[in-house]
Formats: sequence, C-alpha cells, structure tokens
Amino acid sequence: MAKIEVNKVAEILKKNQLEPATLRRVVEEMQLAVQPDPTAEEAPPPVKKQYVLLVSDPTCAMPKIDLVGWVLQIPEVESPATTLDRIFRSAYDFNTTKRGRLLPVHTVGEAIEQVPAKFFKEADLWVKTKTPVIVLRTDNEIPRA
Repeated sequence: MAKIEVNKVAEILKKNQLEPATLRRVVEEMQLAVQPDPTAEEAPPPVKKQYVLLVSDPTCAMPKIDLVGWVLQIPEVESPATTLDRIFRSAYDFNTTKRGRLLPVHTVGEAIEQVPAKFFKEADLWVKTKTPVIVLRTDNEIPRA
C-alpha cells in the first residue's frame, strides 16, 4: 500500500473544496492514526547465534583435546574428499589477483577468512563460517535416566 503524508492529503482535500470543519476533523483523525501506538512494546533484540560442529565419535577415536573447524558446503553429488582441493584452487586464484599479491594467503585458515566468496563460488564451495568454530565430540548415545 502506498504511503502518503498527511499534509499532502490535506492539500488534496482542500483543493476539492471540502468544508473547513470536515477538513479539520479528517486531518486530526489522520494525525492520530499515524502516531505510533504507545502500548506496543518493542520486540527484544534477536539472540546472537553461533555454529557448532558436532562430530559422532562412538569409538572415541578422536583426541580428547579441543579442536576447531569451519562449516563449508559443496554440491551434494561431489565427494567431500575434494573440499581441500577446492580451497587450494580458490586460494591460488586469489593469490594471482592484485590484492592477493599484496596480501597472499598461506594457510587454509587464512584462505577461508580472507579470500572473497566469489573465488570459492567458482570452485563450487560455500563457506558458512569464516571464523573457526569449536568441534564437539559425542559418543552418539543418550544416557539412560
């Protein structure tokens, strides 16, 4: 619905030779209608969220130290084993650009954080978290109560 200022509506009504008393009542009613509702409460700010990578480790093969990782997406039909090659290719392409020659990336972490998304998109890779997230282990069992 198009929004129009109350003053503009009043001018239009005045041009159409509306009675002054009726014009005044209509304009006052419009002024009341556009004022914010004092009883309406502001919505609370949205909760900030973070990504967590949960890894199933029923055989406890993973080390007991804290690990970090990144959340990435690749096409469903592709093998996950090609993910590192996609990152390397994107980093190589970035390092050949003017900005890449000034500030080249040397590690996977630097590449994920600094390489623009267009280089990853060309390699069919989408970075969901540019900063590393904590990797949690689980034995994939719900404890019995």
